[in-house]
Amino acid sequence: MDDTMIAALGTLGQQYHGLLSLYAALAIIAITFAMRQFGVWLVPSFRAASAMNAAAFREKMQKPNYAANQRWNARWGAIDWLVIFGLIVPFCITADPQPWWRILRDVVIILMFYDFFYYLVHRFLFHDGGFGAGPLMWVHAVHHRQKDPCRRDGSYIHPIEVALGLGLWAASILVLSLVLGRFHVATLVITWLAFSEINQHNHDRWDARFPIRYLNTMSVMHHNHHARFTGGNFATISLLYDWMFGTLDDGRGWKREPGRAQRTGPAA
Repeated sequence: MDDTMIAALGTLGQQYHGLLSLYAALAIIAITFAMRQFGVWLVPSFRAASAMNAAAFREKMQKPNYAANQRWNARWGAIDWLVIFGLIVPFCITADPQPWWRILRDVVIILMFYDFFYYLVHRFLFHDGGFGAGPLMWVHAVHHRQKDPCRRDGSYIHPIEVALGLGLWAASILVLSLVLGRFHVATLVITWLAFSEINQHNHDRWDARFPIRYLNTMSVMHHNHHARFTGGNFATISLLYDWMFGTLDDGRGWKREPGRAQRTGPAA
C-alpha cells in the first residue's frame, strides 16, 4: 500500500465518527421507547388512540401473512439501520456546538427536502401520477392492501419500499451535509424521530381533535390515500407539496376540488 493510499485512509478515518453515530442511534431508540411507554399516557386523546390502534394491530397479527410481513420487515429494517448508522451517518454528524437556530433550521430543511423527494417517489414510482403507471406499483401494492390502516401498518410494506424509504432519509442527510456542513447529533436525532413518528401517525386510526387538530387532518388525509390505489396525498411530512402540485385528496380523488377531509376506507 503506497503513501497516498495510507494518507487517504487516514483522512477517511478522521472524517468517520462511528461512535457518535452509535450514540445517535441509541438516543433514537431510547426516546422512541420512552414516548411509546410513557408519553401517550400524559394526554388522554393520545392514550385513547394508542389503545385503539393497538387493538387493531393485535387483530391483524392473527392473519399469518400479515404477521409474516411484519417479522420480515423488522429484520430488513435492522439491516438498513446498520447500513445507515454504520456507513452514512458517521460522515454527516458532529458534536461540535451549534446555535439552537441552526439546529432548528437544519431540521426543517432536512424534513422538507426529504418530503419533496418522497412525494416524487411516492407519486411517480409507486402510483399512477398522471403520466402512466409507476414502475414500482407492484411493490407499493403490498402496503395498499390495508384499506383502513392502523399505526403499525406504516411498516406493512415490501422490503424494497423499506430500503427506499430509509435510504431516501439517509441520502437526504448525506447530500445536505455536503451543502450545509455536518449536522449536530441533536439535529439527526430529531429529524429521524420526526419522519418516523409522523409516518406512523399518518396511519393512525385517530378520531380526536385535541390537542392538535392538524394531527386529525393528517391521519384522515392519509386514510383517504389508502382507501383506493388511485388516491392522492403523496407527501408524508406535511400536505404542502400536495397543495402545491394539486394532489390533495379529500376522499373523492385528487383531480377534484378538495373539500372537507373525510375518512372513507372500510375497516381492514
